[in-house]
Amino acid sequence: MLPGGEMGHPGSSGWGKKKEDVMNLFHRILVATDFSEASTPAFQEALLMAKENGSELLIANAYQHPNMLEADSVAPGVYEEWDKNLRAEIEGKLETLIVEARKAGIVAKPLVLSGAAHEAITEAAKDNDADLVILGTHGRKGVSRLFLGSVASRVIAAAPCPVMTVHAV
Repeated sequence: MLPGGEMGHPGSSGWGKKKEDVMNLFHRILVATDFSEASTPAFQEALLMAKENGSELLIANAYQHPNMLEADSVAPGVYEEWDKNLRAEIEGKLETLIVEARKAGIVAKPLVLSGAAHEAITEAAKDNDADLVILGTHGRKGVSRLFLGSVASRVIAAAPCPVMTVHAV
């Protein structure tokens, strides 16, 4: 360590950086939740990591807009109201998690995402310069995983940053 808390030597990757800058690898963590029990351990891990790193925590949920085929069969304006109600429900659930994070002293922001979960999460990580994505896994195996796919595996494959998966207990 150099005087003033700087690390490294000329030419090293730590050269000129303060010790706390090197130690804090994750300035912005995105945790994705579907509000299921499988998401709870991932959220708890995200809280712990954000607290330890002094990171900003982005708490995200991706939802699918109501089915357009069904929207054609309802009166005008009902589709928009339906989507608005879905979004409001998600915002309320995210706010509960935001309050929990803030009580722990973490700077936290909600992200309501729309579209296919893996695409929305990956895009949000990129758009928000996330240093880490954390998400829970349901632990499906065999045929159900084959047909349902895995949001986690798709996010891992496409994310612009490291992804941590936390298996549901």
